Amino acid sequence: MPDSAKSSRRSFLSGRTAIDALGDALSGPPQPLPPPASIGVQAGSHLLSVSREAMACLFEIVLDAASYRDKTDAAVAALDLVDSLESQLTVYRETSEVADINRRAGREPVVVEEGLYQLLQRAAALSDQTQGAFDVTAGRLSKVWGFYRRQGSMPSPGDVEEALQTVGGRHLQFDDQARSVRFMQPGLELNLGAIGKGYALDRAADSLAAAGINDFLIHGGNSSVLARGNRILGFGLPILDSATDQQDQSKIQNPKSKIASGWSIALRHPLKPDVRLAEFFLRDQALGTSGSGTQFFHYQGKRYGHIIDPRSGWPAEQVLSATVIAPRAEQADALSTAFYVMGIDVALAYCEQQPDIAALLVTQAGSAGGIELHPLNLSDDRWRRLT
Repeated sequence: MPDSAKSSRRSFLSGRTAIDALGDALSGPPQPLPPPASIGVQAGSHLLSVSREAMACLFEIVLDAASYRDKTDAAVAALDLVDSLESQLTVYRETSEVADINRRAGREPVVVEEGLYQLLQRAAALSDQTQGAFDVTAGRLSKVWGFYRRQGSMPSPGDVEEALQTVGGRHLQFDDQARSVRFMQPGLELNLGAIGKGYALDRAADSLAAAGINDFLIHGGNSSVLARGNRILGFGLPILDSATDQQDQSKIQNPKSKIASGWSIALRHPLKPDVRLAEFFLRDQALGTSGSGTQFFHYQGKRYGHIIDPRSGWPAEQVLSATVIAPRAEQADALSTAFYVMGIDVALAYCEQQPDIAALLVTQAGSAGGIELHPLNLSDDRWRRLT
């Protein structure tokens, strides 16, 4: 991770975080200082932006500048928490707690920090609810397909089948009394990439609320978003496309929208990165979107994306993108991956049983470059199509 973060907006203040150093929760050498936060006011919007690079993306907290001018320290502290969670959850650092679990849990029960233990249990429950379409035990599959290092390549069918034998929540053994987890299948590897950002957003949001901040938007990498309360100005902030400039944003913001409260979020077209496809209206909700628009490779004329179906071991290909709205960000993140794998019919059946879950799935249409939109549990007052 870079030593310094780039400001995503006009930067007014840049410096070390309020916490001089993170405590090392695990054995091993001390962790490096978190990168500095960038703090600034978005031109013409009266919004305060506090951002930092973490989890291989930009995390940004957006507040009303007038109402929360004295709350920048609380926003920086929330980003400090995100940074510490990355140190715990990542599989790309040998000193992380998840990496330690992956090394040891195949041989012995491993005692797990309480928050992570509960997250793993919720992840296992989501795996069961989605019939295995979401599964944090599919780390070996990501490696076999080369996406662990973002260098996709075609594996042999034998390698896929071997990795597939290690996948499945049924291989996780939880001991609530000892708060430990053990792998009952050799070779199993956890990877929380499809739920970790959402979990970090939820924890950061709880930190902001504890500091008395009730109206804010926080996103991680423009694909995971959580909104609380209202944008004070009363009209929305598109956030899902980091390439947006202020002029483009003004075209999407609509003060006469039928939604008078909350925040508005714009979704990018899965085949045309410069086009806004839809707008969602969120209040006290989270949104996660999954697609393979940036991580894929071609082999013998066929495109293979990075989202692997944990049940078959092969890349999912039924939809172009899946966007989910849920009460909490970890749900939205995990279910957007699951719905991408499930396809329309199974995702619809899930939503029919879960009234607080809504989704928008995008599929390829018959014509070249054409798409179809499939709203699931999504009422007309919560979204609109832009193109």
